[in-house]
Amino acid sequence: MKQQHQALLFALVAVLFWSTVATAFKLSLRSFSPIELLLYSSFFSTLVIGAILCYQGKFNLVFQCSRKEYLLSVFLGLLSPFLYYLILFKAYDLLPAQQVQPINYTWAITLSLLSVPLLKQKIRWQQWLALVISYCGVVVISTEGKPFSLHFTDPFGVALALISTVIWALYWIFNTRDKRDPVVGLFVNFCFSFPFILVYYLLSSELRIPPINGLLGAAYVGVFEMGICFVFWLLAMKLTDNTARISNLIFLSPFLSLIFIHFLLGEDILPATFIGLTLIVLGLLCQRIK
Repeated sequence: MKQQHQALLFALVAVLFWSTVATAFKLSLRSFSPIELLLYSSFFSTLVIGAILCYQGKFNLVFQCSRKEYLLSVFLGLLSPFLYYLILFKAYDLLPAQQVQPINYTWAITLSLLSVPLLKQKIRWQQWLALVISYCGVVVISTEGKPFSLHFTDPFGVALALISTVIWALYWIFNTRDKRDPVVGLFVNFCFSFPFILVYYLLSSELRIPPINGLLGAAYVGVFEMGICFVFWLLAMKLTDNTARISNLIFLSPFLSLIFIHFLLGEDILPATFIGLTLIVLGLLCQRIK
């Protein structure tokens, strides 16, 4: 029972911090461009994941990967954090947080669809139903409650938010081939991703001293969203004797996020956002029908 309580605590902490990241993204983007936020947040994340490995006594495993595993990390690092967060941050830069955050949750639907050609899995009727319901929710949110007008707040921003779900789903599909310790694999992925991020930054931005507000936001994003939350969630899934009960807690996150978005960003949460988010969550739940 004590172990189950620990699993629940780790999961709730992860969900709580994940609920704040949409707000942190928007606040940080007031001071940083998307690539600047990615550069500094990935730097802080790499430091904190490395510190966790040192604490666990596993840092030596970073240097014991095979050539194939290092090559896999180059590819995974290109997908995330480089492409995924760069595109996601740009979507947050263009759209209200209350639109991007729910759309981002459709990545699980995208994952099930991409698993058909890439993992040779069969698509079930539950997944088609989930697809229809969830993307109806995306349309409701993106059109601010006028789905039949098909007049999107920012079509390019919506497209970027949807593309980010494809990249994130691809990351997890190819991550199934990684047999290393998850934290070790994550650290190596971030290390190989950093050169991509740095080169893109140098080619697209002017060098400047980072403003303190942006740096604090990047530190929060890197430490919690990209680092500690992932480790806490892994610990929760490892300790629990009921994986389904713990994994269902993730559905609290998008609704809690709207509270932070409203009170910290000052966005008026539209009824369409709540309706659309409910449809997306219902779609995700449909995938769990046996």
